[in-house]
Amino acid sequence: MSLAVFLAVLGSALLHATWNAMVKTGGDKLTGMILVVVSNGLMGLVVAAFFSLPGAEVWLWIVASGLIRTVYYLALGYAYAHGDLSRVYPIARGAAPLLVLGAGAFVLSDRLSGVQVAGVLLLGLGILLMARGAFASGESRRLVPFALASATATAGYSLTDGIGARLMGDGVLFVAWALAVTAALYLPVALVLDGARVLRVSRGELWRGSLAGAASYLGYSIVVWAMVRAPIALVAALRESSILFAVLIGWLLFGERMDRMKALAAGLIVGGAALTRF
Repeated sequence: MSLAVFLAVLGSALLHATWNAMVKTGGDKLTGMILVVVSNGLMGLVVAAFFSLPGAEVWLWIVASGLIRTVYYLALGYAYAHGDLSRVYPIARGAAPLLVLGAGAFVLSDRLSGVQVAGVLLLGLGILLMARGAFASGESRRLVPFALASATATAGYSLTDGIGARLMGDGVLFVAWALAVTAALYLPVALVLDGARVLRVSRGELWRGSLAGAASYLGYSIVVWAMVRAPIALVAALRESSILFAVLIGWLLFGERMDRMKALAAGLIVGGAALTRF
């Protein structure tokens, strides 16, 4: 992984933590998620309008990405409705690198060195340590299955998007179509599950959701661009350093508690991210 790709993925991680924080600190979490998804879809259509339609062999991956991402956004929205950013985010992101690494060993041609594998595992351990205490601190346990479902979906679309982008040869354009399809799938499902109330949006929520959507779109475009240029498992793992940014946002901006376990977990995350560079 080159230094340029490494720094780009770190920037994407910051954007990812930022848009999650914006959704979590907004009003209705499900409404916030709809705004993110719809704004992503609209931006995707704008980008796609300047290019020709993808080939038939790519559409399977685009639709698969849209379906998996719909599950991801639904699960994440419900998780944030039941838990704090500093609890949900580590669980939702923690298992994904390990799942990508395990699945990638069977379906991808990428080969990782022993140091890189150690980096992925260390990164995953640090993120999982951030999640400990969900059952011991009196928080709603309903957040856990939703967060785990989000992690599984993250692993799924990381693999699907990486493979699809390589097949298409243009990661940014693949993301544009995938997010447009996601919006078309997500909105009717959200309305069926939660009713028309999720469409009641104030002007402040509209601006917040649109900005979060822009951060989400830009961040993931960078990730898929990187997946075309570096091993998918490494990119997916390094992106999970977003947990460090989320911890800092929670601590410095939201006044969340920073204890020794959080500091230890953050250190493991930084160490794991560094090892993925070798």
